[in-house]
Amino acid sequence: MRQSYAHHLSKRDMARVHILATGGTIAGQGSSDISSSYRPGAVMIEQLIDSVPGLAALGEVTGEQFAQMSSQDMDEAIWQGLANRINKLFDGDEADGIVITHGTDTAEETGYFLHLTLTSDRPVVLTGSMRPATSLSADGPLNLYNAVSVAADPDARDRGVMLAINDDLHSARDVTKSSTTDVQTFISPGPGLLGTARLGRIRYFRRPKRLHTTQSSFSAFAQRRMPRVDILYSHAGMQPDLVRSSVALGARGIVVAGVGNGNVPGAVVTALADAVKAGVIVVRATRVGSGDVERGVELDDDELGFVVADQLNPQKSRILLQLCLAHELSCSAVQEAFFQY
Repeated sequence: MRQSYAHHLSKRDMARVHILATGGTIAGQGSSDISSSYRPGAVMIEQLIDSVPGLAALGEVTGEQFAQMSSQDMDEAIWQGLANRINKLFDGDEADGIVITHGTDTAEETGYFLHLTLTSDRPVVLTGSMRPATSLSADGPLNLYNAVSVAADPDARDRGVMLAINDDLHSARDVTKSSTTDVQTFISPGPGLLGTARLGRIRYFRRPKRLHTTQSSFSAFAQRRMPRVDILYSHAGMQPDLVRSSVALGARGIVVAGVGNGNVPGAVVTALADAVKAGVIVVRATRVGSGDVERGVELDDDELGFVVADQLNPQKSRILLQLCLAHELSCSAVQEAFFQY
């Protein structure tokens, strides 16, 4: 479902920012302004735009209802549709920047897919909220204002896909949701913030060091069928039959959310090694909230044929591995991708 909405403006020489709305809490509607329950994606894009005073002063703002969903229902087809739409808008010079309104649960995954597959250096900024649009002290309007200010900023170019939320500016590669309820839920462990965006005032601290967007080799493969990659969560007493079931169900890749440095029980190591022999690529990530997963610390990754996730969390490791498999990369090339992206 796509509906178009153009916000009235007086200046035609301002940056053109197009908002792609996908639903989520930022478009949620509760039964009252103090209710914790709500219906995600109920508020349409024109209402979101009209709820933000001063938005038109930031640029030529247009909106499109690209989807209307809770972000737990996001999938590869929606990601590919977003990538197609954004690339088309930029290729046709129809926008200088894009804002995506999105549920917070999977915003980091959508952002990272786009970070790897878009073909322009123009800014793409995700935003969302922890409180629904009808809530007392809703955080969505200011988040949307700040996201539009970043998307309209010429200096935002070539920084990859970003998330602007709660006055902070994150790289889609590094950001993760850290709390189920806290408004300050998003953090970028390790590399830290890209900058801040507060009331339209933007400060940049750094640029992403890893490859993205125009530097990425994955854009040509963004529209291919994404292979099945499963994430298996490691824990005390984890059973190896989970690995065997994943392989039997057709997974071409397995990401382990391991304990510590991406570790799993010995019997699971054996099952994963058998999966590698069957042609499945295994990536060792960690369930820990930050830190690197290093090769050869407690396991001989060279002998076992495993890939380590480096700094990527399990959910982003899955996305990169899917693209690598669509690219038909060898195991060694997959490992190099995890060090480059």
